Amino acid sequence: MTKYLVTGGAGYVGSVVTAHLLRAGHEVTVLDDLSTGFREAVPAGAAFAEGRVQDAARFLDPSYDGVLHFAAFSQVGESVARPEKYWDNNVGGSMALLAAMRAAGVRRLVFSSTAATYGEPVSTPVTEADPTAPTSPYGATKLAVDHMIGGAAAAHGLAAVSLRYFNVAGAHEGYGERHDPESHLIPLVLGVALGDRESVSVYGDDYPTPDGTCVRDYIHVADLAEAHLLAMEAMAAGAVAPGEHLICNLGNGSGFSVREVVATVREVTGRPVPEVTAPRRPGDPAVLVASAATARDRLGWKPSRPDLRDIVADAWEFARRRKAGA
Repeated sequence: MTKYLVTGGAGYVGSVVTAHLLRAGHEVTVLDDLSTGFREAVPAGAAFAEGRVQDAARFLDPSYDGVLHFAAFSQVGESVARPEKYWDNNVGGSMALLAAMRAAGVRRLVFSSTAATYGEPVSTPVTEADPTAPTSPYGATKLAVDHMIGGAAAAHGLAAVSLRYFNVAGAHEGYGERHDPESHLIPLVLGVALGDRESVSVYGDDYPTPDGTCVRDYIHVADLAEAHLLAMEAMAAGAVAPGEHLICNLGNGSGFSVREVVATVREVTGRPVPEVTAPRRPGDPAVLVASAATARDRLGWKPSRPDLRDIVADAWEFARRRKAGA
């Protein structure tokens, strides 16, 4: 049986990945300080250790086969207002984790990176060869960790995969989004359908897109989770060798506009969703869509749930259950 440490495993993506690892027969320890995660989100069957990622050395030992690293703050606006918080946790925490891995002899790492490392895209779809120019401290910290991992791989024989997510959405087996504050479009729109919000703000309706609103690439969280398992399998099989740091974009390769998302929520929920047009937000690109060719070619990954309606329906079921206290 293989054994993994999942940092940030009480959060949205980390909990879904942990559930997938357990189902595949792996042993999992979740390390989370619960500052943004939820103890009840840790799947049954996983061991739980409460602590910061900086505490990883207390838990890692040579019995672990690898680490999946999700422990990061991820609010773009907060990162602008409090950059020191993001550099301390996202970068300092990752540095401590890499040191703990070296000390314990753990040589496989999957890192939760982000499309925010690219900033304003220079082409569509975005490839891993495109320039990285993050427009927020959040994106900058994630890019810094990518560079840190590349150096650790070259110097210490680490096998590593950074997965750069585009827009993750949906829910899986009772695990879904519940950020505080919420900043992701689909749960915000679902909050309007639930009556928790009066309306959804559409930031800009004059972009050079078919309906004038921003277009984004949405990926189901369960598809995302499967990519993490494939990354670990690739390292175990030697397809990602010690000393290599592979970077892969994860997305569906197609985009949906803000107004398409709102319309899909209305269709799925059967409820009204008032919208209010607001000014553009600085730094919002018109179109942000991924090329996932590297993940397909190197990991054998292919999204199996690309339909926006399915993504919204799963998220809606989670949101309704959560509001009902189920």
